[in-house]
Amino acid sequence: MANGIVACALRRSAPVFTSCCYVLVVLTELIPLALVVALSPLSIIPAVLVLHTPRPRPTGLAFLVGWLAGLAALTAIFVEISSLLGGLGDKPPGWASWLRIVVGAALIVFGIFRWLTRKRSAHTPGWMQSLGKLTPARAGAAALALTVVNPKVLFICAAAGLAIGSAGLGSTHAWVTMAWYVAVAGSTVAIPILAYVVSGDRLDEPLRRLKDWMESQHAVLVAAILIVIGLLVLYKGIHGL
Repeated sequence: MANGIVACALRRSAPVFTSCCYVLVVLTELIPLALVVALSPLSIIPAVLVLHTPRPRPTGLAFLVGWLAGLAALTAIFVEISSLLGGLGDKPPGWASWLRIVVGAALIVFGIFRWLTRKRSAHTPGWMQSLGKLTPARAGAAALALTVVNPKVLFICAAAGLAIGSAGLGSTHAWVTMAWYVAVAGSTVAIPILAYVVSGDRLDEPLRRLKDWMESQHAVLVAAILIVIGLLVLYKGIHGL
């Protein structure tokens, strides 16, 4: 009788255990994708620039809200697309491995392109400098727009959304996983803004040095990150076939 009870309990807990394993695997896969967005100069530099507006605290917080909302909206769209394709069931669909192969190859190609064109990205564009003159309302709208018009952010959010939706997590776990991705991807925008809210002008000089360093080194860093992450995603896709 006791053995039967244990066996029954194990059978009931097996789906939960399997689901948790899927969640952990997807969370691990999402970290490198989120880091591509988080370490991009087009994420960090605008967050620093809005802290030099006449009202840095409300402007920075508005920018942060807009940025997180943009990341969440883009990722959610592609999670829903995956749902329409049947990707939120109990098991990952067959096309998930091919999706990873395509995403991995695209990341590698984009990384090589960034390396070859690294000398063209040595200075901050003029439009980015205008972020230092925004009002809080415009800062929020600008952050939302930047997530959409930046091809790198759009592509990575698409890859993350499709990866989440194709992992067979179920709806609840999928949305929790998406929140994790958005938190990691938006962390490098949140950290300087929230730190400035607490510390104020004492961070002006460190933030300026960070911006200057990102301007001079970001192309090489981003190229290396894209290639390494692309290789990992490509391997995962090939291994899943």
